[in-house]
Amino acid sequence: MTTENGPRAAVVQTFTERFGGAPALVARAPGRVNLIGEHTDYNDGFVLPMAIDRAVWIALRPRADSVVRIRSLDFDEECEFDLAHLASSGTQWIDYVQAVAWVLQKRKRDLGGWEGVAAGDVPIGAGLSSSAALELAAARAFATLSGMPWDAREMALAAQRAENEWIGVQCGIMDQMISAAGEEGYALLIDCRSLETRAVPVPADTAVVILDTATRRGLVDSAYNDRRAHCETAAALLEVPALRDVDLATFAANEDRLEPLIRRRARHVVTENERTLQAADALRRGDAEEMGRLMNASHASLRNDFEVSRRELDVMVELAQAHPACYGARMTGAGFGGCAVALVRREGADKFARTVAAAYEQVIGLTPRLYVCSATAGASVETLDVQPAVV
Repeated sequence: MTTENGPRAAVVQTFTERFGGAPALVARAPGRVNLIGEHTDYNDGFVLPMAIDRAVWIALRPRADSVVRIRSLDFDEECEFDLAHLASSGTQWIDYVQAVAWVLQKRKRDLGGWEGVAAGDVPIGAGLSSSAALELAAARAFATLSGMPWDAREMALAAQRAENEWIGVQCGIMDQMISAAGEEGYALLIDCRSLETRAVPVPADTAVVILDTATRRGLVDSAYNDRRAHCETAAALLEVPALRDVDLATFAANEDRLEPLIRRRARHVVTENERTLQAADALRRGDAEEMGRLMNASHASLRNDFEVSRRELDVMVELAQAHPACYGARMTGAGFGGCAVALVRREGADKFARTVAAAYEQVIGLTPRLYVCSATAGASVETLDVQPAVV
């Protein structure tokens, strides 16, 4: 597994070579894996993600003007923009940085320019929120250089707005919130309506394994926004502000008011919210078996009712569930490709990863990547030797 020292060292070294001096700061923000609670966030519901020990790092120093210039090692590209003349170029990586600047400028108009080098080890397009990690790393950079106090909740909301209004993806708050506010050793139960969070310990004798199917999807062009519209339709027909307000008994008494497609979408959200709350209780008790059962049920619901899985994800999940070290597994992320997540016995995690990867490649013909992950802290900034502003 790639360690933090890899990308962090790379951005510092490349910065020194490219800009002729050491950076002043290194901003970092993690990716995430959602243990359970999928497509519930934009329904004002509950999610249970954890920040993972894979992140985006930006080594940077301030400039005396309003230009932001960044070299991306992941994309082998250098881009710049002027804070005084922001303009979207689409959904390229630099747009996520511009989007954050655009939102923050509405709160504080004297953002300063900077130059930096960015790199990460969050797999791009795998459903592990590489975009949110970039957004929060950029937010950490801008906030630190401008003297803006760091409030994880407010910065998460700012990054969500950036993605909703600038990038055009109607994501919920989960990805940005866990990247901003994660806690080492804990998953985070997030109430997506109130944004209240509660740290939930990940049992010490378990490991979380991310199973990358080597398939990718694009959220903007996928059926993500369609699923969101289905949920809004269901809430309107059930006369509630959001599906979060429908419990199991109320849904059972009123589901006939919904046509079959909308009924299935709503059933997933209502049952997934209940599973997520039960999962948080199970983790607090250290009950890995119950957590695994709930993860398995979540995948079935996502596959059958919400219909956001695909063959590769289903095969990966089935192979994981069949392994004796596995408590439970499910697809994670928006779906239509990307990753699954499994909760396994820690002592058998490495063997589990090797066995499932080999079986998946034999069945599907694609080479997956499996990561044994730990829960890590949210966005942070490291101050190095302060450099004078340059032009």
